[in-house]
Amino acid sequence: SPVLINFHAREFLREVDELSTGEVLFGESGVALGQGLGRIRVALTGRRSATAGKEDVFRQVFYQDTPDHRILDVVYTLANQAASLATAAGVSDSAVLEAQRSVILVSKDVNLRMKARSLGLAAQDYVSDRDVTSVNTMYTGKRVVDDVPLAVIDTLYREGAVEGAALEQLIPNAMANEFFILKAARSKSVLAMYNSKLHHYRRVSKDPAYRIAPRNAEQAFGLAALLDPSIPLVTVAGAAGTGKTLLALAAALEQQDRYQQIYLARPIVPLSNRDIGYLPGDMNAKIDPYMQPLYDNLGVIKHQFATASPSDSDRDPKQSKKKAPTAGGGQHIKDMLDSEKLVITPLAYIRGRSFQEVFFIVDEAQNLTPLEVKTIITRAGEGTKVIFTGDIQQIDTPYLDRLSNGLSYLINRMSGQPLYAHVTLEKGERSTLAKIATQLL
Repeated sequence: SPVLINFHAREFLREVDELSTGEVLFGESGVALGQGLGRIRVALTGRRSATAGKEDVFRQVFYQDTPDHRILDVVYTLANQAASLATAAGVSDSAVLEAQRSVILVSKDVNLRMKARSLGLAAQDYVSDRDVTSVNTMYTGKRVVDDVPLAVIDTLYREGAVEGAALEQLIPNAMANEFFILKAARSKSVLAMYNSKLHHYRRVSKDPAYRIAPRNAEQAFGLAALLDPSIPLVTVAGAAGTGKTLLALAAALEQQDRYQQIYLARPIVPLSNRDIGYLPGDMNAKIDPYMQPLYDNLGVIKHQFATASPSDSDRDPKQSKKKAPTAGGGQHIKDMLDSEKLVITPLAYIRGRSFQEVFFIVDEAQNLTPLEVKTIITRAGEGTKVIFTGDIQQIDTPYLDRLSNGLSYLINRMSGQPLYAHVTLEKGERSTLAKIATQLL
């Protein structure tokens, strides 16, 4: 499909951009990909002749009159002027090259940077919007702590909480709303969350939300943050199939009485550079293909009620009476959609709005810019909870990458704030087949 082709093309260009250093990638030898993996180089396809110089080949390749090529022409001219001045001054060849490369093109457009490097120009990414230099150093919101005293774990199970001083030696730098897997000897462990206001650790249970039960520790951490009314901003990151969107929806439905509305939104990334207006139908018909993943997750939750028996006791009986009955949970979700208690909408229509007592889920947040993320959060009024979910490994917009996208920016800027919690989900739970495909394909 065009979407998949475009995604892989962008990923390939990002990989090549990381390999590209100066003119090395465009030279005869290229760049080594690794031990036994061969080499890669980019070759210009202009027609060479005995009289054709390097500049003539460049003009054959970049013959189209486009804004990008006009920018390249300006940078190329400035670089040559700098080199000419250095040559006139009688400096060495290395000094001339240094003068030429003192003219630097700075752009978020990876394609433009690649073209500049093919001309022998210095080109750099704009990195001032990045708080980290590597995905591996990003905050994950969770840690494993070994050699925890057995008495501390017993206290957490017995009383539900333990004072921070009890773990101060093992965890001297706990962050607000950070999650921990505390392990003692003899294979005993407990899940806990640090509350910076009360300076204590409270136990995290694996209770279900709207019949969706966490399947692993990190999903339990995610639900704990999503269900905590004292945390109005939550981010959940993870690869496809880890349960990000499903957990957020289940938490929203579990707390439907606490909020006036539940908003589900995702950015609309145009297909093949064609805007949403090109699609047939009215607004709802245009956005339905983009919103389908949200409907799919709602379908999973509906299925939990359709297959459950009236005697199923994995929900609190009092909660079941107060909210949707077991047998009618799927119909209850439909009624919420019809009454606009549950609203699925594109993000393009929220600018200028204010949301009071709303549970606001923003899916695919990795396709947002830092400014767009700020715009969304500043729409939140009293009693509103904002959730961002996404996978920073799947960027669909050409001017963002794993470190500069809005989700990564938010995680690194907000970590440690008492009003914020984050969890990175790593274990795939969609199906065994999906997990194997993610690992091998």
